[in-house]
Amino acid sequence: MKPVLEVTKLTMDFGGLRALDRLDLIVQEGEIVALIGPNGAGKTTFFNCITGIYPPTKGEMFVYPNEGHPVSLKGLKPNQVTEKGLARTFQNIRLFPNMTVLENVMIGRHCRTKSGIVGAVIKDKRTRAEERKIVEDSYTILEKIGLTRYVNEFAKNLPYGAQRRLEIARALSTEPFLLLLDEPAAGMNPQETKALDALILKIRSEEKISILLIEHDMKLVMSLSDRIFVVDYGKKIAQGTPKEIQNDPAVIKAYLGEDIDA
Repeated sequence: MKPVLEVTKLTMDFGGLRALDRLDLIVQEGEIVALIGPNGAGKTTFFNCITGIYPPTKGEMFVYPNEGHPVSLKGLKPNQVTEKGLARTFQNIRLFPNMTVLENVMIGRHCRTKSGIVGAVIKDKRTRAEERKIVEDSYTILEKIGLTRYVNEFAKNLPYGAQRRLEIARALSTEPFLLLLDEPAAGMNPQETKALDALILKIRSEEKISILLIEHDMKLVMSLSDRIFVVDYGKKIAQGTPKEIQNDPAVIKAYLGEDIDA
């Protein structure tokens, strides 16, 4: 296997607070990798660094597209990171509530479109063809995610679990090779969580996408993950298979043996 994401010695300081401390992490092609740790351990900060929201204090971040040379993420803006093949969801749902389900997914296609302002104004043949394809591709994604029944509903009217799935659909519409999921099961009931588990495995197998997730639901993490990285106070304290992590004394002390709040 080859890496799709390689992060070395990633450090993030907020004034006198060190949120990430020389953190190393690798995601291999086709893997589902989990990043876990107690509340405030630096997990979402890590996502924000590699997706261009925060410029890290130190460290290197490289992605390896399916074709081409390694690409450094340092200095890239969030939209540029998305163009390189990374897409993410957020802890707090960030849909466009007064737009339809289809329109929310279509927005994700923006980074893969070629028509500019002139094309949008004059509506030439190429622009109209591209617009039709955006609609078709977006509907296809909704079929895969199981949301076609809501295609013309406003996003704000969807059940909570469906809104979570819509965020994943919108992320997939950017054509990523690495999908970053920040607590995708947060707020879901057991039935919705079970469906999410199946969906994530389906995305990995059918779309050939690697997945890095932050999640507090340990049952979900242990059933999905090929490897797990554990952080505490911004430092990596363990990495390994789910079985290795479950039996790691440092993890049990810092995380699994205490009240869980990822």
